[in-house]
Amino acid sequence: MESDTTVRRIKSPATRHFVAQDNDGARDRREDNGYSGDQKRKPEVSLYLLREGLTASLVSVFILLLWGLVHLSLQQLVIGKLSGEFNALRARQHLEQITSVGPRPVGSEENEVLTVGYLLEQIESIRATTAAGPHQLTVDVQRPTGTFSIDFLGGFTSFYDHVTNVAVRLEPKGGTEHLMLANCHFDTVANSPGASDDAVSCAVMLEVLHSLASQSTPLRHGVIFLFNGAEENVLQASHGFITQHPWAEQVRAFINLEAAGVGGKEVVFQTGPENPWLVQAYVHAAKHPFASVVGQEVFQSGVIPSDTDFRIYRDFGNIPGIDLAFIENGFIYHTKYDTANRILTDSIQRAGDNILAVLKHLLMSETLAESSEYRHGNMVFFDLLGVVAVAYPARVGTILNYMVAAATFLYLAKKASLPGNGGGRYVRDLACATGVAVLSWVVTLLSVLIVALLVTLLGRSMFWYTHFYAAIGLYGSAATGKMILIHTLAKNLYYGGVRLLELGDLYFDVSLLLWCCSLVWLTQRGLCSAYVPMLMVAFPLITRLLLSKELKHKGASLKYSFLYLLGLTLPYVHFMFLIWVVFEIFTPIMGRSGTEIPSEVVMASLVTLATIFLSTFFLHFMYLVKSTKWILTGLGSVFMVMFLLVSSGLFFPYSDNPQSPRPKRIFLQHTTRTFYNLQGQVESRDAGLWINSFDFTGIQHITPHIPEINDSIRTHCKDDRPFCGYPWFLPVKFLSRKNWYLPAAEVSPSSPVEFSLRSKEETSWGTVKMTFDVKGPSHMSLYLMPHRGSALTSWSFGDGTPQFDLSGEYFVFYSHGLNTPVWTFWFEIQPPTELNPAGPEGMISVAISTHYFFGEARRTPQLEEILLQFPTWAFPSSWVSTYDMYRY
Repeated sequence: MESDTTVRRIKSPATRHFVAQDNDGARDRREDNGYSGDQKRKPEVSLYLLREGLTASLVSVFILLLWGLVHLSLQQLVIGKLSGEFNALRARQHLEQITSVGPRPVGSEENEVLTVGYLLEQIESIRATTAAGPHQLTVDVQRPTGTFSIDFLGGFTSFYDHVTNVAVRLEPKGGTEHLMLANCHFDTVANSPGASDDAVSCAVMLEVLHSLASQSTPLRHGVIFLFNGAEENVLQASHGFITQHPWAEQVRAFINLEAAGVGGKEVVFQTGPENPWLVQAYVHAAKHPFASVVGQEVFQSGVIPSDTDFRIYRDFGNIPGIDLAFIENGFIYHTKYDTANRILTDSIQRAGDNILAVLKHLLMSETLAESSEYRHGNMVFFDLLGVVAVAYPARVGTILNYMVAAATFLYLAKKASLPGNGGGRYVRDLACATGVAVLSWVVTLLSVLIVALLVTLLGRSMFWYTHFYAAIGLYGSAATGKMILIHTLAKNLYYGGVRLLELGDLYFDVSLLLWCCSLVWLTQRGLCSAYVPMLMVAFPLITRLLLSKELKHKGASLKYSFLYLLGLTLPYVHFMFLIWVVFEIFTPIMGRSGTEIPSEVVMASLVTLATIFLSTFFLHFMYLVKSTKWILTGLGSVFMVMFLLVSSGLFFPYSDNPQSPRPKRIFLQHTTRTFYNLQGQVESRDAGLWINSFDFTGIQHITPHIPEINDSIRTHCKDDRPFCGYPWFLPVKFLSRKNWYLPAAEVSPSSPVEFSLRSKEETSWGTVKMTFDVKGPSHMSLYLMPHRGSALTSWSFGDGTPQFDLSGEYFVFYSHGLNTPVWTFWFEIQPPTELNPAGPEGMISVAISTHYFFGEARRTPQLEEILLQFPTWAFPSSWVSTYDMYRY
């Protein structure tokens, strides 16, 4: 510690409060932070300031200890003794059997026959072994057909035909009126074994079913275990169940098991809508709680480009539920690396313990039968390092938030109401200091974004994809250094006549005020996430009040510094856990968010914002340390070294490390495109390998390995063709505007699409009704593009009203299971009042694309040949497709 010995000079209230500098470079202010009108002062007092090295060490050790504590809590998958009710080893056997057949896309034998057969075999075994017990078990294989519209990925319409649901009803003998629903899905995307998404959830559900059916005590209510076979086709099977199955009317609530990563802890990331009793049930019953209302509000904001069956049950079934998902290691989500061996048995155990305990609690409660009486209200919920879960009603949270805010404003108002000119000076200085703090944040963010732009221009984007802490080293050091530099300049140039202890106290108040403003703003908006700033205000305020005498009489002593950091521990460790969640989710998402989102800007912004938030209550220390030159020198050195290393290309974005792969995602379609004119004649026809990169680096790292894939074959959108004239599987062209088309031989699927206009007739109300027949593979996409002056007025999809006009285009996603009839659909179109000579002929362009995801039809010799040329760190997902466009 350094001694800040000051000679306090008696000044009249009207005298300017900046006085001559003493031998330590600090200047004195009047007592009570220099704002008191009391002129009775002791002539001299010795107070402590923080040493530069000690300050840096204290803060660094504090941050590292809390970060280590967060990671330690994440590794503790199972806490406490196991009850033995859930057998994770048996669940693992189910997982391995389900994934052993490989990828299970809708319509494939693996999905519709082999997996369904295994599930029915295991369910029958459970029924046979528990037949003598107090429960009865009923199985129904449903194959629904339906259609709906959804505002996901910009919005589109879905049509499904004979997809598969395996529904198992467990209830007391004699039946029951009220049911819970537990949902998983066993289908996968085309090129992934889907162990985590979502075979492990189905394995857990099989074992939970076995455990509940084996109970000697009869359940009060029943439960449906729904193994749905078409979730990856954008939530189709769940829609078929909740809108068409006769059991659905008795469902009062549901639990949905999902994945956005591979293994780890399953987190409750959304609940409701309303129905706080569900959160209370989870908090009360879950043995290993892991939940966050922050995740719920972020997910439901649409920032994360994903959705689950939760939406279907909520929107189409009007029933509340709990949504759980594995979120760790999203780098290998929907890739070939999502295998059973990567999921720890303890991860299965904790998921099974939680699901079983929560289901048992709900099935034995009276609340389920009377759920409508407990419907209203939301809950604030979160866990503390997975040890304990906290939940309370949102209305209680609102009261608590305003109480904390009121206490903060009272604390600040007391200083603002000091006699004489002290109060007024305090308000002016607080406003000025707040401006300095906010300015430092803005300048810091802009400075780091400039660094991110330089990294992008150097062609080093996504260097952190495999080397996450390199981003912390580069952007974190830049952000921290910039903030410290700005406050150092403010301290030395603007506050040259103010004692450092008083500045430290002032900037603590600034941090408190800013967090309190965010607390009030979030609370007024009705967001339950306001509990975060509440914690970040309450604990520092209490700590400051308890330590005020220590700081006043002894200064920034080692004891004060230690106790101050101790008071920040709980809010900071929870906030750092939330930061971990943000990076754990968004870092992998950057690898599949398309070519249009600048990944460096996103990562630099996230690191900078995390640094800013964490630094708020360390502004206090910035002004309690006499010098920062060595801290700035160290941070500057770290930044320069990291920038040189990044610029040199040392940190390659991708990795084929079998223990921790970070693959680059590439989509390849070997496609044949055919375009017909208004007379039905072929206008043009071509074939090629259509290549999409789903991250910002495009094909930058692929071209050196496959020279023919380069920017000379980059595509250009043809605005007069639906979806640019390319076979988009989903309406995501806005995410990936950069794609490439390498000429290749035509594809000849063994079962080519049959597309025909069945009828065309004018209606009495002035529209033209057109009916079509389509016969093709299990996955097809229909694109409708009315020409200028024309308008779709009705169709056979959804509720009959065309929805989700994507810049003048409509997207219909189609899939089917086994033994399906011809797909027949119609639409009505209002013809244009006058012809558009500059546009395409006719009223509308209709295009159909087919996608062959399984069997021999998904392969071609040229596709296989180019796949072999891809580097091992790439994950090329490939299939065969066709695109046919017609004018009418």
